[in-house]
Amino acid sequence: MLVKTFGSALFGIEAIPITIEVNIDKGIQFFLVGLPDSAVKESQQRIEAALGNTGFKYPKQKIVINMAPADIRKEGSSYDLPIAIGIMAASGQVDSEKLEQFIIMGELSLDGGLKPIKGALPIAIKAMKGGFRGMVIPKENAAEAAVVTEIEVYGAENISEVVGFLNGENTLSRTIIDPELDFQAHNTQYEFDFADVKGQENIKRALEIAASGGHNAILIGPPGSGKTMLAKRLPSILPPLSLEEALETTKIHSVSGVLGKNKSLVSVRPFRSPHHTISDAGLVGGGTYPQPGEISLAHHGVLFLDELPEFKRSVLEVMRQPMEDRVVTISRARISVDFPASFMLVAAMNPCPCGYYNHPDQECVCSPGIVQKYLNKISGPLMDRIDLHVEVVPVLFKDLADRRSGERSEEIRKRVIKARKIQEKRFAGKHDVHCNAQMSSSMLQAFCDIDDTGRSLLKNAMERLSLSARAYDRILKVARTIADLDQAEAIRTEHLAEAIQYRSLDRETWGS
Repeated sequence: MLVKTFGSALFGIEAIPITIEVNIDKGIQFFLVGLPDSAVKESQQRIEAALGNTGFKYPKQKIVINMAPADIRKEGSSYDLPIAIGIMAASGQVDSEKLEQFIIMGELSLDGGLKPIKGALPIAIKAMKGGFRGMVIPKENAAEAAVVTEIEVYGAENISEVVGFLNGENTLSRTIIDPELDFQAHNTQYEFDFADVKGQENIKRALEIAASGGHNAILIGPPGSGKTMLAKRLPSILPPLSLEEALETTKIHSVSGVLGKNKSLVSVRPFRSPHHTISDAGLVGGGTYPQPGEISLAHHGVLFLDELPEFKRSVLEVMRQPMEDRVVTISRARISVDFPASFMLVAAMNPCPCGYYNHPDQECVCSPGIVQKYLNKISGPLMDRIDLHVEVVPVLFKDLADRRSGERSEEIRKRVIKARKIQEKRFAGKHDVHCNAQMSSSMLQAFCDIDDTGRSLLKNAMERLSLSARAYDRILKVARTIADLDQAEAIRTEHLAEAIQYRSLDRETWGS
């Protein structure tokens, strides 16, 4: 008897429908075809044990299973459930009437329990577009898939519940959530708040500017000065995710398997902080079967690289193209996959190997030339893509001992949102530009005009501070953001002056 069940394969962050054809005939052999990987091939042993331990029969006949289309590689253990249901339907243990209406996915344990799968949200979106009535998946993935309200989502804990549901013997409860209500309830909940930060008002100001314009930033200062603590609080002042941004971010986290159990949407901007021993593929994505990297997991959020010079140079260099294009393309011999990568880069580093160059109290013990050699671990092209260079100094005792709370992240975020709304209006109609940091050279001429006084100031700054030519565009973009925070139509001299001070590492005299 021939029976068809339906599953789905993941291709990047999108899903592709898979038809699983099961035919049982005379004989004793088992054949699984359709380009399955090792995990799919091993499903036979898991299915046989799961059926035996839950009171069902595994047919001792010739079983041929074809996973179509056969030219797409099938990966992972999430095909256990649709294959098992197909075998049971072909052997007469399951009513096949409902099978064509549902996408069925899930990994089987030997006792018949269902384990969570990756990519439930993109699979649900594809099921909706494919005209399926609903999905039957592990219970831990049900809330995630139920974000797609147009289809019915049923979460099961074991294969017995799935069989009962298909045979009409028991009713699985449909998982229903209100994505917008659930999202709005959690999209401003952050673990860290700027109210906990003592002193460092100038650093808070720099991060507020970075958040307002979407600028990349680097914090440079001695150990213990608060660089990491400040960076962790940056997501709390960024504008809340829109529902569309949350859906796109959730798809990436779902495919990577980092969304978490019983979660629906990623409701707050992600903050990713990989260790400096990370590989190229770990950062930008890749592998034999391409998976998203850290820069994609930080999509619509913050990628924090602590101890920047300690990262391998090759790892840092592969970020350059995604930082400009906001997408990373992973190409292999047979496939090419695009992963979104629109993130804010925030880096932190010590000024020298010992950490105390320019320290007000501690003496630097590094020999001459070592400081510049340390900075040279970061290439010019990468530094060129960082708008704000912020020098962090140790916090004074009087600030540490002050029991008063600082300004809350909520108040800073209000100013950031006002500045972003100005930018939304400015870039209306330009689908690929959303904030000042993304402006092109032609946009700089249109939106960053400065008067003669400002032009003279910028000229003197570049000459006296030995700023490089590449700093010019960055200074104008940051000045435009500062003007937006002031609700100013034009860039004034004080806006330019503040922007110029954020180019510390461009000075030829720095570190020499």
